[in-house]
Parts: sequence; C-alpha cells; structure tokens
Amino acid sequence: MPMERTRLVGREAELGRLDRLLADLTADAPGRPAVLDVSGEAGIGKSRLVGELCLRATRHGAAVLRGRATEYEHHIPFQPFTDAFADLDPEVTGTFPAAAEVAPVLAGTPRRADRFGLHRATAALLAHAADTPLVVVLDDMHWADDASLELLDHLVRHPVRARVLLVLARRDRQSPAPLAATLTRGADTGAVRRTVLGPLTERECVALVTDDLARDEAVRLSTASEGNPLYLLTLLQAHREGASISRLSTTGLDALLLDELTPLTPAQRRLVDAVAVLGDHATTALLGAVTGRAQAELAPDLAALIRRDLLRTGQHGRLALRHPVLRGLVHDRAEPWLRTETHRLAAAELTRTGAPPAERAHHAERSLSGWDPQAAAVLTEAAEQAALTAPASCAHWLAVVLRHLPHTPEHLGRRTELMLLRARALSSCGRLRESRDLLHQVIALPDPGDGTGSRVPAVVLCAVVERHLGRYAEAVALLRRELDRTDPAPSPADQVALGLELGSSAPHATPYPTVRATVARTLEVARSLGDEAGVAGALAVGALGEAYEGDMAAAADLARRAADLVDALPDGDLTGLCEPLARLGWAEAFLERFADAERHADRGLAVARRTGQLYLLPHLLLCKAHVRTQTCRLTSAVELADEAEDIARGIGSDELLAFVLGTKAHVLVDACPPGDPGPLATAEEAVAAAGLGVNWWASIAWCTLGYAALTTGDPARARDAMLRAGGPGLRRLQPSMRPLFLEILVTAAVATGDLGAAKDWAERAREEADRLDLPVQLASATRSAAHIHLGLGDSHAAADLFMVAAEESARSGAAFWEAFSLLLGASLPAADPDRMQRASAAWHRGRRIAVAGGCGMLAGLAEMIRPTVAGASDGPDRRLAELTAREREIADLVTEGLTSPAIADRLCLSRRTVETHISRIYRKTGVSSRAALAGLVTGRTPGPLFGG
Repeated sequence: MPMERTRLVGREAELGRLDRLLADLTADAPGRPAVLDVSGEAGIGKSRLVGELCLRATRHGAAVLRGRATEYEHHIPFQPFTDAFADLDPEVTGTFPAAAEVAPVLAGTPRRADRFGLHRATAALLAHAADTPLVVVLDDMHWADDASLELLDHLVRHPVRARVLLVLARRDRQSPAPLAATLTRGADTGAVRRTVLGPLTERECVALVTDDLARDEAVRLSTASEGNPLYLLTLLQAHREGASISRLSTTGLDALLLDELTPLTPAQRRLVDAVAVLGDHATTALLGAVTGRAQAELAPDLAALIRRDLLRTGQHGRLALRHPVLRGLVHDRAEPWLRTETHRLAAAELTRTGAPPAERAHHAERSLSGWDPQAAAVLTEAAEQAALTAPASCAHWLAVVLRHLPHTPEHLGRRTELMLLRARALSSCGRLRESRDLLHQVIALPDPGDGTGSRVPAVVLCAVVERHLGRYAEAVALLRRELDRTDPAPSPADQVALGLELGSSAPHATPYPTVRATVARTLEVARSLGDEAGVAGALAVGALGEAYEGDMAAAADLARRAADLVDALPDGDLTGLCEPLARLGWAEAFLERFADAERHADRGLAVARRTGQLYLLPHLLLCKAHVRTQTCRLTSAVELADEAEDIARGIGSDELLAFVLGTKAHVLVDACPPGDPGPLATAEEAVAAAGLGVNWWASIAWCTLGYAALTTGDPARARDAMLRAGGPGLRRLQPSMRPLFLEILVTAAVATGDLGAAKDWAERAREEADRLDLPVQLASATRSAAHIHLGLGDSHAAADLFMVAAEESARSGAAFWEAFSLLLGASLPAADPDRMQRASAAWHRGRRIAVAGGCGMLAGLAEMIRPTVAGASDGPDRRLAELTAREREIADLVTEGLTSPAIADRLCLSRRTVETHISRIYRKTGVSSRAALAGLVTGRTPGPLFGG
C-alpha cells in the first residue's frame, strides 16, 4: 500500500491508545483486544492514523501486513486479506502445514474445501506467523467482499490465540450491516476496541498548513474544510496553484479534486482513467495492454503523474490514485465506453498471463454490454470455483451471466442449470428466501426435453430450504405434490430422491408414522434400481425415525442394515450418502452405540467437506459433540459445537441455529464450572432463535434451557421451561430421551418441595425407560427415583440408587452419566464404614473421569462435596474444632455467603486479615473453596442443584 505523505498532527489521544495497544501486544498482556476498529468519514485521516500505527508497530519489533478493500472490486473473494498476505514472509507460508488449505486467501487460488474450514485455517496461519508480534491492517473495509466479512466475523468471534492485532479502518455510515453487527458484538465481548476519528480542531488544521500560509489564511481554509484533513490539503494544493482563498471557501471537495486533472495531457488523462478503472490491478504491464503503449513509452507520463501526487506506487509495482475518493470521482466520470473497453482489454491480458479466475471475472463482468459467450465462460468458471469458499461471489457472477443469457429455447437447459447452481450458492450464504424464490422459478420452467431437466433437484433443494426457513408444511406439500404428479410421473430415480427428502421431514414437524409408508416404498424402489445410496438412505431415514419415536428394536435393525451397507462401500462411493450418514450417526447415538455413531459421523464429515454439502455439517458435528458429551470428552465437544455454530450462522437459518445453540448449550453446561453464566445465555439465545416453533428443535432448545436453569439453581424456571418444551401431556418431549428430560422435572420438583409431582414424573420416567431398555435412560429413571428418596429424607436408599445408576451408565460407555451418578451418591452422608469406603471410591472415580474429560460441572461438583467425603472418615466436628474462635466466626460468615470485604466490615477487620484467616481455615479443614467450606460447616450436599 502507498505510504502516507503528510505529517500527522493532532490525534494525541488516539496515538496514546495505539501505544498502549502495541505495548499490550508485544507483552502478550491478558485481556487485550484482538481487533482495533478505526472509523470515521471519508478523508478524516483513518489511513494516516493506521499508517502511523504501522510505523510504531515496526519500532516495537512487530511484523506488519497491510491490505485494503476497494470500491469497484467488492465481489473478488478475500481481496483485503489477499492484499495483506502478499507481504507475508515466504518462509512463514512455506513452513505452515495447511498452506494449501488457505490458498484462496493467500493468492485467490481455488480449492474445493468448505469455507468454514478455510476460516479456521486462516486463523491458524495468523497464529503460525506470530512468532513475533503481528499487526494486520485492513483498510477501507466498508467495501469488503462478503467472503472477507465472513472471515472477519470468525476472527472476531474466535480471536487468534497469539500475539496478533487486526486493525480495521472503515467509514461507519457506509459499513454494511454484517460488518457493523460483527464489530458491535466484538465490542460487547471485549474482542474489539473502537476508535472514532472526528474533525481536526482549528488549531490542528492551522498547524497542518502554516508552513505554506499565513495564519489568517490558514484559519479560513480550516473553516472551509470543516476539519477534514483530505479537504484541507486539497484546498491547500489548489491555493498553491493560484486559486484565491475566497473562491476556495465555496468550492466542494469533488470539484477541487477534479480541478487537479485540468493541466494533464490527453495521454496522461488516459492513464489516470485507466488506473481508476483497473484499481489495485494497475501495473505498468497492464496499463500498456489497455492503452496500447509500450512500457518505455509510459514511463515519462507515469513519472509526471507521480510527481503531481496523483498516482502513487504500491506493492509489487502496482499503481493507485492518491486517495479512494479521487479514484471514485475519476472512475465515475470516465466515458462508459472507455470503462468497458478498458475492462475488456484487461480481461484479455489477464487471461493471457494466467491470472486467477476471480480477478478475470471482475473485468469480464464489467466488459459485458450484451451476450458474450467467452466472458460468460470466465464468469461461470469463477463462480464454480468460488461456490464453496465464497458463495456470495458465486451467486453474483451467476446472476450476471443469467442476466445476459438469451431467453431462447436452445439456452433453456443451460439456464436451468445455472439457476439451480445459483440457488445453491444463495442458500449457502444465508440468503434463503432468495434461494427459495429462484427455485420456484426453476420448478415453473418447462422441461427442456433433452434429459437435463432440473425440476426434481430443484424441488428437493427447495424443500431443504423451506425446512431451514421453518416452513415444514410447505416443504411436505411440495414433495407430496411432486410425488403424486402423473404428467409426467417422476422417474424411479426421482421417486427415490423425493421419498428420501419427504422421509427427512420427520421428526422435525411431521410425525414419523405419517411418512413410514413412503420410506418403505422408497426403499423398495431403490432396491429395484440397484441404487445402493438410495437403499442406505432409506434405511438410515427409517432408523432415525424409529429411534426418535422410541421403537428401539426396529431402529436397531434398520441401523444395523444401513451400517452394513455403508461400511462395505469405499470412501469414493459415499458422495451421495452424506445425509444418510448424518441420520445413521444420530440414530446410533440415540441407540447409545456411541463408537458406531462417531465413526459414521466422521465419514459423513469427510464427504460433506469434500462435496460442499455445508448444510449437513452442523448435523454431523453435533452428532459427534453429543457422543463426546455422553462419553465425557467435553473439550473437543465444545470445539465441535463452536464449528457447528459458525456454519449455522453462515447459512442463516433460525431453525438450524436453534438446534445448534440448544445442543451447544447442553455441552457448555457440562463443560463449564458451576456458576458460569455462558451456558444459560446460550440456551436463552437458542430459545429466542426457535421463536414460537413447536417442532423437535424448538423442544430441544427449551429442554436445554431447563437443564441450564436447573444447574444455575433456578428449579422453578427449569420446570417451566420443560413444561413449555413438552406441551400438553409432555408429548413433544423426544420419546427416546424422555427419561432424561423427566429427570429434570423430577429434580426441579424435589427442589421446590412438590413431591407429589416429582413422584408422578419419576413413575413415568421408569415406564418410559423400561420400554426403551437403554442403559443411559434406565440410569436416568433410577436417579429420578433416588431424588424422590432424597426428598423423603432417606439418604441411604438414594445413595444406593445413585450407585446403581452409575453401573447402568457404564454399560454403554456413557462416562459423563457414570461420573455424575457416582458423585451424587458420594455426596450423601454415610454412617457405617462400608458406606464410607464406597462413597470415597465413588468420589475418586467420578472426579477422575470429570477432570480427564474436561468436565467443569462435575469437577466443580466434586470440589463442593469433597468435605462430605473427607468427613466420612475424618468428621467435620473434629476438623472444625481445630479452628480458633475468630476462625470459626469467619467460617460461619463465609457459610452465610458474605464476601471478604463484607466480613471485614462486619468484624471491623482489614480485608487482608480476613483473607489470611480464610487461608488458615482452608489449611486446617482441608477444603479449597468457599462452597466446600460452607458444605463442611452445614453438612450440606449439592442436592437437586445438579439434577438432569
């Protein structure tokens, strides 16, 4: 990027903040922001300020990368990042293991990979490059392409864990809504620090220009400029060239900038126009191609333009106009035919030199004035290569082709093909309604009669989009209408595709029994065709449907047959089996076949990433996250849920987001320590995304809210959330998981003293669990019974049942529920030596599982009950007897919930004295937290707080 050529005046406060940021960056200070957002109006000095930041960063020993977005190239994917990474040390990329994965960002090189994997790889590259502190400046981000904004959103939500500072400069009022939302959310979380530049003061303006003017003249120019540095310097330049200050005081910035072009020769003006059109692609070679002049012939004119500071040299021999405002003015005032011809010649030259398709597509688009098959081919190639990593650019370029494609019969097949491709791109980048509307147009087109009809693929995709929009009734009606068509009737292959999608509508809003016959018919047709993918798909759809409804015998049989078929196929033959693998994995997860579920989810993920079936990635990722939660591998479960959330937000479906956030909240409840507000906040967002829905995913969101509320000590809210999730008679609770959901209700009822309701729900949980005959569900019903005994005061019976639940959970490898049950049992008082020994062993095993699995909730529970377990052999009375009178007094106040400052005030002591006493109390009693001390003093156990 060009270096700034004006001295910096004013901005002392801003520079002070920059220095503090750089000091924190080089020291890797905790809590420092990951992003600096510099905003202000055009010409206010944003680029000048970040230029100063770059100089100071270099003096601090940091590496600096600079890139910027440009006004007329905002459909070129990742342009500002590619621009910045152009100066990255080749040794960094050469030693980066995933360099091929970030090729679309590094150099615009296409790669068939999902864009969310690309985001993670880019973050990894930044961390890899940050052996020394790294500052990455992205200027003019109000013009950034959609792919760059999505990547930026990822980097704000998942800050790079390294000494990296991302600096953005932008015009606030021109910033697109997604960018503003990203930065607002980042400011709320502390990831983003904001700096808003206002006008210079009169004193600062005068200081900027007094080397050239008398003070009174400088004041008049300052007033005319309204404190805008670009306007002020342009006024100064015009005054140097003879314009009177009285005239300049009434002359606008646009007119002043264009006046600078008046003295130019026609050849020089042509060069300025060409640079304005070419933008950041302007090199002497390309200028020669579009002007028809040899590079040697261009040299004198280029030198003259650089001396006049109209052109500036940048990276890799590129040329640019002095300021984006000047470029916009020149570009928009150039003759339209000249712009078109310049782009045509540029596209030809870039094709000759092998430039990336996206770069050529930009010029091909702007050279079109009618149907041009060659330009359309360039645009289509770029669109196809951007479909996975930059679907918004893909959709834009296809729209350009479709706009110029003749509406004639010979082009009908190609038109439907491109419309379907564009609809897929629109759905991938979150523009679901546009995708649906376009698919309706495809469905309405006549069959071209050449075997290339796209009607059924369009119907199937439209049904998927309708589901993501929460329009389940419309999706089902569309599919049934197509299956029932008679003129012409769908082919057997089309019947399979339609039948599988119709079966997939369950159990979201359609009960599986209503589509069971359709799935069976689809299975028969697929078998008659020898369609292995169709057979596996129908079996997997059936397995998930039956598993959801709780017919575990039927589900197990269907899942086994589907697995036998899928496992026999090599990876290369699984392209059409991505969705069946997702359904098979979830069916096996509900059947508590956790190893099989994870294995099939992994295969499905590989297929989905390779083939770009992004909408299936969240389902597969959450299947793995669910399995790892059940088996107590919480650290990786959180990572999987985070990735699923990224994708769901990118797709833009509230329905999918509700499911993702609901599942993520469950993972976070188990992963976070007690008292962490994050899980409850995530569950509340899931419920908000679900809205007024009453489908499966909405029910899951409300159930998770109940679970989170219970673990934060709000049993009344937990009960209300579960009743909202279940609806009348709790029929909306997933049948195959009802015992677990009912356990939340039982625990909440015991906590609120409603033993009658608790008993009813516990009895129902036992009936449901016996019908399912699954270890985790049987264990849950057993824990519900234990909670009833606790409510009745029979701790011995409750402890025995918790141990039975632990053994039952262990049968299926559900380590989380095993540890949970062990710790609940260990928390109860034991009178005889055998029970003491058993409680101690249960505590040690439960804590070991929790710590090894990264389960903050259970690790916290273990710490809370440590005094109870230790007291089984070393009673609390003896340990408390070792305390002095003052220490016992402070221990009692801690038990009441008083903070150290509050205790100091109550006892007229210093806070340091109180903290010293508390440290001695911990040492004497063998506890390590206030909660554990309170438990020791009162003999409390965690009770129902950790139910569900």
